[in-house]
Amino acid sequence: MMMNTAIRAAIEAGEAILDIYAQDFEVEFKADESPLTSADKAAHNLIVHALESTPYPVLSEESEGVTYEERKSWKSYWLVDPLDGTKEFIKKNGEFTVNIALIENGVPVLGVVYVPVDRTLYFGDQNGAFKAVQGKHFQSINDLLGKLSEVDAFQRLKVSGTPGQPLRVVASKSHCNEETLTFISELEKIYGKAELVSRGSSLKLCMIAEGSADIYPRIAPTMEWDTAAAHAVVVAAGGTVVIYGTTDALVYNKENLLNPSFVVSGI
Repeated sequence: MMMNTAIRAAIEAGEAILDIYAQDFEVEFKADESPLTSADKAAHNLIVHALESTPYPVLSEESEGVTYEERKSWKSYWLVDPLDGTKEFIKKNGEFTVNIALIENGVPVLGVVYVPVDRTLYFGDQNGAFKAVQGKHFQSINDLLGKLSEVDAFQRLKVSGTPGQPLRVVASKSHCNEETLTFISELEKIYGKAELVSRGSSLKLCMIAEGSADIYPRIAPTMEWDTAAAHAVVVAAGGTVVIYGTTDALVYNKENLLNPSFVVSGI
């Protein structure tokens, strides 16, 4: 039931985003100088309204006034990024997503990542991780939801399991700093010359989940809503998301919603 609700909300938000994507739109800037568009707001409003039918509270990137005092007692809640990759949206390169995660006791247990331009859905929970493409695996939202109980209806995702030849490392185009390059050079001492690949938004984690990349070091700032949904998909596909330099999993609903640096691995 929760997966159905999250998937419907993500796809409907994606359609609202595409309506604005096809037009001229204005860009505002928040206090931290990150961009904000009418698409972010429209997707936020639609998703929050949809999730209000569930027993759980919602924390969205665009939520206002939710204090730590209020949310620290939340055992289960929705964590949402209505439009992950607003910079990619503004550039109109298609590499942006809708992210919806269900968090239980600091752990993402359900994740939905929708790519509006490609009409591609990644989702995962205790039943596994899957990828569904409209026109290939489903024709409409209702068609997709009707197939959720069918084991072979969608592409089942599994991490690579073994290092690719060459090792495929996801590197952010805008955040490939000196520490990241050092980390990659250390990997190359073990696995040989690495192939660097890049995608926008949470698609980088989804590449690990589907086995099209092996490892993704993120030694630069992200927020909890940037990673939670795809984190759930990666874990459901057999991968790990750990704090950089440790074996501890990334956790959620911290007082400070800024993530530490982390490494996503499918090997």
